[in-house]
Amino acid sequence: MHRQLTQEEVLLAAAGYEHLTKDKSGPETVKFGDVDITEHTLPIADVETLLHTSFSWADPAQSRGLSAAEAEARLQRDGPNALTPPKKKSAFQKYLDCLKSLFNIILIISGLLEYILLGIDFHSNIQNTYLGGILIGVAFLNAFIEFYQLQKSEAILASFLAMIPPSCRVLRDGTLQSVAAASLVKGDVVLLRVGDKTPADLLIFASTDLKVDNSSLTGEAEPQERGPSHKGTPARPVEAENLAFNSTLVVNGEGWGIVVRTGDRTLIGQIAQLTGGETGNKSPLAVEIARFVLLLSTIAIIFAVVFLIVGVTTAYKGKATQTFTFAVSILVAFVPEGLPSTVTLLLSIAAKRMAAQNVLVKDLQGVETLGTCQSSALTLLATDKTGTLTRNQMTVSNLWNGDKMFSAFQSNNDEQETANFSLATPGMDELVATAVLNSRIKFDRTDVEFAKREIMGDATETGLARFAGRSLADYDAYMRDFPKVFEVPFNAMNKWALVIVNKPHDTGRFTSYIKGAPERVLAKSTTYLKNGKARPIDNVFKESYEEAYNYMASRGHRVIGCAQYLLPEDRYPADYAFSRKDKNYPDSEYCFLGLISLEDPPKHGVREAIGTLRLAGIRVMMVTGDHPKTAEAIARKINLMIGDTKETLSVKTGRPIEQIYDDEISAVVIHGDDIDSLEGWQWDLIFEKQEIVFARTSPQHKLEIVKRAQALGHIVGVTGDGVNDSPALKRADLGIAMNISGSDVSKEAANMILLDDNFASTVKGVKEGRQIFVNLKRSIQYTITHTTPEVVPQLLYVIIPIPLPLSAILILVIDLGFELLVALSFAWDKAETEDSVMRMPPRKPVNERSILNRKRRALRRSRTLGLDAESQSATRRNRIALLIRKLKSPFTRQFWQDRFESSDDETLVDGRVLSYSYLEIGVIETIASMLAYFIVFHKNGFSPNDLRKAQKNGGYFTRHSSDFINYKGQSLTGPQQVEALAQAQSIVYLSIFFTQCFNVFAVKARVRLPFGKNVISNKYNFIGIFAGGALVMFLIYTPPFHAVFGGSHKLLPLYWLIPIAFGFLTLAWASIRVVLARRSIERTRVKDIPNLKMFPTMRTNTLRSRH
Repeated sequence: MHRQLTQEEVLLAAAGYEHLTKDKSGPETVKFGDVDITEHTLPIADVETLLHTSFSWADPAQSRGLSAAEAEARLQRDGPNALTPPKKKSAFQKYLDCLKSLFNIILIISGLLEYILLGIDFHSNIQNTYLGGILIGVAFLNAFIEFYQLQKSEAILASFLAMIPPSCRVLRDGTLQSVAAASLVKGDVVLLRVGDKTPADLLIFASTDLKVDNSSLTGEAEPQERGPSHKGTPARPVEAENLAFNSTLVVNGEGWGIVVRTGDRTLIGQIAQLTGGETGNKSPLAVEIARFVLLLSTIAIIFAVVFLIVGVTTAYKGKATQTFTFAVSILVAFVPEGLPSTVTLLLSIAAKRMAAQNVLVKDLQGVETLGTCQSSALTLLATDKTGTLTRNQMTVSNLWNGDKMFSAFQSNNDEQETANFSLATPGMDELVATAVLNSRIKFDRTDVEFAKREIMGDATETGLARFAGRSLADYDAYMRDFPKVFEVPFNAMNKWALVIVNKPHDTGRFTSYIKGAPERVLAKSTTYLKNGKARPIDNVFKESYEEAYNYMASRGHRVIGCAQYLLPEDRYPADYAFSRKDKNYPDSEYCFLGLISLEDPPKHGVREAIGTLRLAGIRVMMVTGDHPKTAEAIARKINLMIGDTKETLSVKTGRPIEQIYDDEISAVVIHGDDIDSLEGWQWDLIFEKQEIVFARTSPQHKLEIVKRAQALGHIVGVTGDGVNDSPALKRADLGIAMNISGSDVSKEAANMILLDDNFASTVKGVKEGRQIFVNLKRSIQYTITHTTPEVVPQLLYVIIPIPLPLSAILILVIDLGFELLVALSFAWDKAETEDSVMRMPPRKPVNERSILNRKRRALRRSRTLGLDAESQSATRRNRIALLIRKLKSPFTRQFWQDRFESSDDETLVDGRVLSYSYLEIGVIETIASMLAYFIVFHKNGFSPNDLRKAQKNGGYFTRHSSDFINYKGQSLTGPQQVEALAQAQSIVYLSIFFTQCFNVFAVKARVRLPFGKNVISNKYNFIGIFAGGALVMFLIYTPPFHAVFGGSHKLLPLYWLIPIAFGFLTLAWASIRVVLARRSIERTRVKDIPNLKMFPTMRTNTLRSRH
């Protein structure tokens, strides 16, 4: 039932959106010095002579440009059009950065302290010669491994970016062609269009409403107009309106320019401020791992210090050397030294695998973002329609002349009474004239017949041109007969394009044609054309118009409205100065001609892709500039919309829309005109729906939608290919651009590029991203499992005490030996099942509880701020007040409520990972290693009590030790004691290795038992195990290494059976966990969606020309 919201509910609904209204300061303006560009001061004719090129400012398309041979000669002379890369850190600096990690600093300090002990008492600490050197060497080796992986990753990503070299349109030998931007030379004639990135410094000699975004260069927030100055301009280059600079983005119109500077000689190449080094920002993954490392290091230091004190004051009084070596062992055991390099390699391998599937991530930080914080956590994907979900291959399907519907092609979707198109039908000549004359397409060449030409332009105008070319006898002659006098190009805000041509009629010489969004065009019209005569628009016509519009839009067609204005001679004489700046052109009193609809069928695979994403718990919504009916029709074809909107439910039930309640519907279509007036609670209602379509949106609307979704906690992905998508792409957590059809602007703004323009590749990216997260988690879970069997023996060494079961050197060999090799092999792991990755919800799901918690926190924050009595806006508090508030916060109830607030979020290292590694499998491995330790000692004549007694008394387990009398009364010599200790330490080391071999497969078991095909699916696991095993056996059973690592070649393989038995116990425990967790995983699994169509997307119309 409808009710009035309470004040509390209004405040709660608005909470979390406040920051969206705050102004953001623009970028700082760069101070420009003198730059070496002078061509803009010269008359255009002189520039043509100076650069030895050929162009026509009156008719740019007829320019000759340079010859191919001359362009090649100039390229050899001047070099490629490429900027010298900005200064980066040297390899040595990068290596030092790796060496300065917390892990390595701990190892180096520990190693230096061992040498200090050696200096204090050389004879008692002779073994520290090896330990100190190895600790320091391991730090440098670990840094080198991480450095090597970083270098390798950078090389891989650089090779990916080389796959999409920048290109531009250039006239050579009179032919418009697309070439690599690097091959541009001075004198080349270049065509700039909306969405292009200016490839060099250009002198503009012809343009139509050309605007460029100079913000990255000059800091100017607003797009700057650019146009020709035939006599030149005395302004500084940066202020000259006839120059467009390298790397600036074309956001409106089009223009023709001559290349005046390339490469480092361009404006951006001459400015030192813009060639700074790297920013060094850390990715979310790096931050999360750094926190984990800091936590582990803090725990390790605390444990080491506490037990150092315990050891010195109890079991090892006066034996600082032994207790300090123990403390070092604790530090080494707690810290997984190979973790940073493991993570780096995992990500670089994942990036390479993504590129093989046509998903290119632009930098290593992007890979981290995709894998751990965005793609695996993606909750909402906002996608454009044209070119992203549809093929961007527009074909004219229907025309309406204000009275009757006509079909341009045979279509299964048309009704039987729909007539065939004929140019002789009243009104059709005017519609075709609008399609031809109000167009900005270009041809690659004009010396061949129309059907063989390549048309360069947007999909809508290309479709209209193809249709007009089949309808007219001579397309080129028609264009020549009625030349353009003035035009206003289409833009995303106006949603219409206007052209005035020299086409005489009874009352004058000029005719204006306008085409665009039908409702916008109709708003500018006062009459409509019927049987060649203009008649006033009345209600009957409007009803007919709505019926025709719905007929076209409901079939998923893009609908274009057309109108004309026969300009009267007395108001618009031959010398009339049309102007865009002061809107000195006719924009009202038009005569509505009719509607043209174009079909743009969905891409193959889109329906299944959207269905797959929805089954993965990711909400997919459409944000398009098309009409709501068109957008909804396409959405229903591609699984994006299945449920009822208020309108469709009203039709089904016969109830008025006003009586349909929000909780009865699951889908909503929002018109762009309504977005600006939406309040917080209305946004909440929209995002509650599972199926959302935003239609008739502007770029600002798209940006606002992304911001509102993020304010609710959504991790938002945005896909798009046009310049109008770039603000939203940049703002999104994951911006996805198209490579082939995408503009340079959109590719610049995006984090990820689909090389094949296939929306279905987004599913591959999401799947790969989720698998990256799973593999990273497995690798970390596996790596930290051995911490417990490494740390517990060290604690027993101090508390009981017993002879040291595992030396610091052997711990290092574990961490950087076989463990590192096996941990890296997880990069090639595949999903246990399809459902285990793509039927699970995002790891940071957004639901009613998470939104409510988020809003309550935001509301509490806003209430703790001081409010101005009049404006009710937050007042700025001084630092002391903020500090006092921060110090008081831990003593408030709310602080701890926020800290322990329940959440469904899954983090990289969470309670389950820690429980598995430290308390479950870690304990099993500890029992295995310590049981083997005591058994081996027992076989060598030492009972557990003997060990405690010998260690407490001290002076044993060296070659020169006095004989020890065991529990049987036997006398054990010093060499026998040393051999027993060597065998015991060896079996502890081997026990960790063998149990970890089984853990490789146990750690993968989440939804399936760790047996069968899943065990052998990753050959790199076995390569890692065999390589690690070879290293283990080599160190333990090779006598020359015993002086450094301990070990004993006399250890019988029979003792291996102890850890192997516990390895099977590990698999059994993992199986029990799977069985126990099955029900909760099934509950977590995304439920099936009724009426989801998971069969291939086919073209909806069977087209056949009627001509």
